[in-house]
Amino acid sequence: MTSAMPEFSYACGVSAEPLLGLTVGDLLDSTVARFPDNDALISRHQGIRWSYRELGRRVDELARALLGLGIRKGERVGIWSTNRAEWTLVQFATGKIGAILVNVNPSYGAAELDYALNHSGCRYLILTDRFKTTDYHAILAEVAPELSSCDPGTLKSKRLPELEWVISTGESHAGMLDWSALLGYARRVTPEALADSQASLAFDEPINIQYTSGTTGFPKGATLSHHNIVNNGLFVARLMNFSDQDRLVIPVPLYHCFGMVMGNLGCVSHGATMIYPDEAFEADSVLEAVAEEKATALFGVPTMFIAELGSPRFSEFDLTSLRTGIMAGAPCPIDVMRRVRKDMHLEEMEIAYGMTETSPVSMQTRVGTPLDKQVSTVGQVHPHVEIKIVDPESGYVLAPGETGEFCTRGYSVMLGYWNDADATAGAIDAARWMHTGDLAVMDDEGYVNIVGRIKDMIIRGGENIYPREIEEFLYTHPDISEVQVIGVPDEKFGEELMVWVQPNPGASVDAESVREYCRGQIARFKVPRYVRIVDAFPMTVTGKIQKYKMREQSIAELGLEPGGKPGPDAGD
Repeated sequence: MTSAMPEFSYACGVSAEPLLGLTVGDLLDSTVARFPDNDALISRHQGIRWSYRELGRRVDELARALLGLGIRKGERVGIWSTNRAEWTLVQFATGKIGAILVNVNPSYGAAELDYALNHSGCRYLILTDRFKTTDYHAILAEVAPELSSCDPGTLKSKRLPELEWVISTGESHAGMLDWSALLGYARRVTPEALADSQASLAFDEPINIQYTSGTTGFPKGATLSHHNIVNNGLFVARLMNFSDQDRLVIPVPLYHCFGMVMGNLGCVSHGATMIYPDEAFEADSVLEAVAEEKATALFGVPTMFIAELGSPRFSEFDLTSLRTGIMAGAPCPIDVMRRVRKDMHLEEMEIAYGMTETSPVSMQTRVGTPLDKQVSTVGQVHPHVEIKIVDPESGYVLAPGETGEFCTRGYSVMLGYWNDADATAGAIDAARWMHTGDLAVMDDEGYVNIVGRIKDMIIRGGENIYPREIEEFLYTHPDISEVQVIGVPDEKFGEELMVWVQPNPGASVDAESVREYCRGQIARFKVPRYVRIVDAFPMTVTGKIQKYKMREQSIAELGLEPGGKPGPDAGD
């Protein structure tokens, strides 16, 4: 329930259930003790089915191996992988020893990998082999070619000076430990030594760094504590009425809070089952997992549900076991919500809102929320969380119905941005309010509608993209003088990327060469779909670029209708 809010756009989530004072490792141990025989993890594409007893045993073995390798509390361990059982083992094993898990986006190219590993100071990196056309070993070799001629643990890389150990979850490669060799280090550490190490941890200590796209041209590392993520996972699932009998299909990526916190920790906090249908999203594999595993819950961004509903095989699958789920990451069209509730039997589907910096959820609809509130708002405040809508200039709290910046405070607010005090101070004020940069309106019942963004952010299929990051990268192109990135409407993804490029005098640049320059260096979802070569940009009289005019011109010239459907003249 939330506090009454008769005058100001402020609400506080109250709860009879207290926050948990547990570390990630303690949470797992508690669940293993309570529900040892429950299905804990099913990774269908790997043929893995583990009970909580088995998951606990494997996590302990890996935690001892990491200690045996020399990893200690506070050291950074990177995980660069698609959704696999190993990802989850690493998540909980690092939680047991206090090593800080650095989530590396599996879509990263060489430049982004370089930045994340160096900025976080990773001494250890665990990676998978490949997924579809992405060869992770080849990308790492581009950044650290010295790996091919060194022994495991002795890497001395010019571009990655702090990285020493590379561990492959798959095939053995020069300079790397394979997974079985890593587990062999467990023999060096007794269970008692692991228990002592775990007991030395405090729940307010950092345990996770997640990189978010940055407005200053580089991603920022949101640093989260055990307390942040254990409790957010607990209360997200609690508001879905989770129990140890629930079975959740998780097609969202584990490197996101949506997967590792709302999914993994939400399940573990209740003794529920984590189900990975595939390494990455594929509509039919999700539907098969729901039907064959008798799943009760399903997560996804709206585009995922749209793809599932649109599968030619949709009618083949029995989805009647479904009860609840969460749709987040982008606004939900009302027709999609109606179909999800009716055709997928998700009558208790909920909407959630948040950001990586708040662990992530601060708003969520509840069971019984009216349909119009489900699709026009992001729900009401979370338990133990405060929210307010303020005037962006004065900071004063606004009245219900007025538009202002959404701010939140409480246990869920991150510790800060890793190694970036200035960015932290710019996001979290002296009273510990997180300023989200989102424009919102709160009604008299405490429901919040996100209506825009102060920050110049693009949301493409649930992925947050800041234009400045892509602009900074394209400025490294030798033939580009000026570049501006904007979002244009798209029927499938909500928004698509468009870049306006002004070449250097005498240089020859075309749309495909710009895209080719991006491929392999930045994530695929950041490669612009539309490229326009220009001589100049629309400017104010004071010389400021007018992005809103660029967007208006682009929509007209591309023939994009209001819903994002390309007209007959759409193209580069």
